[in-house]
Amino acid sequence: MNIALWVAQILLALMFLMGGMMKTFQYEKVKASMPWAKDSSRGFVLLIGLSELLAAIGFIVPPATDILPWLAGVAAIGIAVIMALAIGVHARRGENQAIVMNVVILAIAVFIAIGRLGS
Repeated sequence: MNIALWVAQILLALMFLMGGMMKTFQYEKVKASMPWAKDSSRGFVLLIGLSELLAAIGFIVPPATDILPWLAGVAAIGIAVIMALAIGVHARRGENQAIVMNVVILAIAVFIAIGRLGS
């Protein structure tokens, strides 16, 4: 079980590290490539990007250093909340392909949260 949790954490950490870096430091690129960002403020996109970067760090650093390892579960809960909200945004916009990806990420985040906080 621990190996599966680590694989899931690394997968999400890499995804959110890349996505968070782009949303935090390349707003114009995000605005050009992600339809929802065109209708969102720069501050909102930055908030999401910073949240994703913190989650990426939270998935790896605390359990790897064994300093407050429960923070990986908290990071997973945060990502699950972001994904649930994203599903609503994409549903209103009719972006069904994005919804599928959000549901998959939500399921992985819930798996991590239960695995890291449920024991």
